[in-house]
Amino acid sequence: MIPILLALVAATGYGVSDFFGGIAARRVTALRVVVVSYPFSVVLVALIVPFVGGSPDVASLLWGAAAGVAAGLAVWWFYAALAEGPMAVVSPVTAVLVAGVPVVAGFIIGERPGLLAIGGIALALVAVFMVSREAPDKATEEVTGGRELRFTRRVALLTVGSGVAFGFAFLFLHETSADAGLWPLLAQRVAATAVVWASALATGHFQGLHGEPLRLALGVAVLDVIANAALLYAFHGGMLSVVSVIGSMYPAATVLLAMVLLGEHVSTTQKVGLGLAAGAVALISVA
Repeated sequence: MIPILLALVAATGYGVSDFFGGIAARRVTALRVVVVSYPFSVVLVALIVPFVGGSPDVASLLWGAAAGVAAGLAVWWFYAALAEGPMAVVSPVTAVLVAGVPVVAGFIIGERPGLLAIGGIALALVAVFMVSREAPDKATEEVTGGRELRFTRRVALLTVGSGVAFGFAFLFLHETSADAGLWPLLAQRVAATAVVWASALATGHFQGLHGEPLRLALGVAVLDVIANAALLYAFHGGMLSVVSVIGSMYPAATVLLAMVLLGEHVSTTQKVGLGLAAGAVALISVA
């Protein structure tokens, strides 16, 4: 039960982080936000690690670094896909792959959840897809200058690549040792920062922040650290397939916050998805 609760904490942390990051991205580009939030998260983890304990081993540090590279690439490719393709397609496809890849990997390595848990996993995959769907709106048209966003072969490759990379980031974190404490998370944050900085330099978005975007970026960093730490501990106590699919339901938190705090319209599909997400967690919890 504790791994499930930790996975829910992770999903909530990721979802709230995305909410704050989305608000900041309305004022500056998303890459400029993570250029600041990622290195700040390195500082936060570095300050926490000595007090948590743990003995870092080479394998765990390498798995953590691999998770960071995968996460950094996933962020880069995801934003590139959103810049060229329709969010209503890119977002849900990515979300399902984030949840689906670790589930498949879990079954390959021999995990066999109970029937109720399997039902919950299947329900969660559907919920993630439905909650992540967004209809194009006027704001999107204004940002793109009215040009049509098409799901081209390049956008499809970026979308699939992003979802698979995010999924492997979960898988790599699962492979770290419980005895390593938060040291793998530090390696993950350092590696992810390097990839994000490289992508920002390559695309001309390596710029500082100030004012509200800076404050939001720092908040994103704090939430990311909490979410990743919770997910790391959840992986050490639970199945990859179960923990990953719950952690992947972060879009639900983002949608709820947008609905409650910003008064944004939530489609019927998304509302049904939120209900299915709650049902999925309930099924997995009692399994």
